[in-house]
Amino acid sequence: MKKSLIAATVAASCMLASVSTQASSLQTWQDTLNKAKGQTVYFNAWGGADNINDYIQWAADRIKEEYDVTLKQVKLTDTSDAVNRVLAEKAAGKNTQGSIDLIWINGENFRAMKDNNLLFGPFSETLPNYKTYVDAYAHKSLTRDFGTSVDGMESPWGMAQVIFMHDTATLDTPPKSIAELLSYAKEHPGRITYPEPPQFLGSTFLKQALYELTPHRKALAQPADSVDFDKITAPLWAYLDQLHQVAWRNGQTFPSSSEEMMRLLDDQEIDVALSFDVSAASVQIDKGNLPDTVRSYVFTGGTIGNTHFLAIPYNSGAKAGAQVVANFMLSPEAQIKKQTPTIWGDLSVLSYTTLSAKDQAAFDALPRGIATLSIEQLGRTLPEPHSSWVDALEKEWRKRYAQ
Repeated sequence: MKKSLIAATVAASCMLASVSTQASSLQTWQDTLNKAKGQTVYFNAWGGADNINDYIQWAADRIKEEYDVTLKQVKLTDTSDAVNRVLAEKAAGKNTQGSIDLIWINGENFRAMKDNNLLFGPFSETLPNYKTYVDAYAHKSLTRDFGTSVDGMESPWGMAQVIFMHDTATLDTPPKSIAELLSYAKEHPGRITYPEPPQFLGSTFLKQALYELTPHRKALAQPADSVDFDKITAPLWAYLDQLHQVAWRNGQTFPSSSEEMMRLLDDQEIDVALSFDVSAASVQIDKGNLPDTVRSYVFTGGTIGNTHFLAIPYNSGAKAGAQVVANFMLSPEAQIKKQTPTIWGDLSVLSYTTLSAKDQAAFDALPRGIATLSIEQLGRTLPEPHSSWVDALEKEWRKRYAQ
């Protein structure tokens, strides 16, 4: 009887502690909401796609309506510009009221900010929608960003994977590996290309090719300066030497972006385009920028995928507002809207099993664009190499090929 009484007392104490913790958490979040009211959040985000810019504006309207927080997008051509600005502000001693409150970020840019103590946090795991809907262990890329531990310093926003596009009216069977791509280019000179590094998709193409070509794949998970870089990358440069000879414009000029590649595909100048957006082809078909005969596909052995995040600079003057924005972006409403193929089509970071039946039904009912691949069709996702490989590959590429 005494043991039962002790057990009951312990159980009751634990329950009270849990309720107290939840109440404290709710109060803390309410404090954040109160501080956020009236704040303006300057959101630095890549601005190269109209549909993504439109989505951010939709989110801004909802956030203003719901939380009285003003979200203003500062459109970037390169995320590193924002990183350098925060770094410059720190060097100048501007440790409060910085010019950036929120950044769309991942990979080497996140590592640079984390290594230089330019981030506010940890904050992501305290966001109500993170705690409710994100299963951090469902995907390794939710906890390790290009090999760098996230540690709550950025909040997941979406997942992406490299896809390829071809026009079925002119190309029935597209190349489905890096090796096949070279063979196709040799048979059809001038019809294959890729974006110019350091544009992020161009750098990703280098990583995709390296992953398929090198016999030392495990080394890619280590910092680039800790392994024999020349030995590991030798097959990549040998491959590109051959590809450029038969590439679009003889490898002397490269597209500036995925969007330019899609325009070249529409103009029938090239036969294969790339994107990190699984619904890119569907969006452009819907807008009339690609013919409805274009389809998406992935390589047989898989393609590189990752998670992209939102981070708050250490000197933001609107940290509460930035957290409110990050939390809204993790809401089922925002993630359902974002995954709609004709809006963005970005893959959700929410765990399906945590959703209500209503939200599960909403995800299930999402139309799949005419050229959008299903989760099953996307197949194997290849891991990103350690973030240090981006800079190393870009520097070597420019040394060898930049005009």
